[in-house]
Amino acid sequence: MTERRSLPPDPAPLYVVTVRGLVLMASIGIRRHEREQQQRVRVSVDLTASAAAALPGEDRRRIINYEKIVAAVREIAASGHIDLCEGFAERICNACFADIRVERARVWVEKLDVFADADGVGAILERTRPG
Repeated sequence: MTERRSLPPDPAPLYVVTVRGLVLMASIGIRRHEREQQQRVRVSVDLTASAAAALPGEDRRRIINYEKIVAAVREIAASGHIDLCEGFAERICNACFADIRVERARVWVEKLDVFADADGVGAILERTRPG
């Protein structure tokens, strides 16, 4: 008699919205020259939807809008000096949680012109919706 093995259940649907490699100018860093002159920063964002929002289909009212993400990043960059890449990333995470469908945010912030022999230096933060 052949034993039937049950297959593991299908994983829950996953919906991730991404912004990759947004390059903008920002006043960022702790050194004096970084306070005096803006520098190029690259930002990438992955937003994972909650299980309830994981199947938006073709309904534009149910999507996580990446245009709003880009606008929030630009607004944060333009809002004034930021000491650390970690602080910039934290502000972006917080802005992304304004959309109640976002369950998890992963944000990369890189300064691009610090070392001639490196593409970028910075930080990655991952946060889950508080509460």
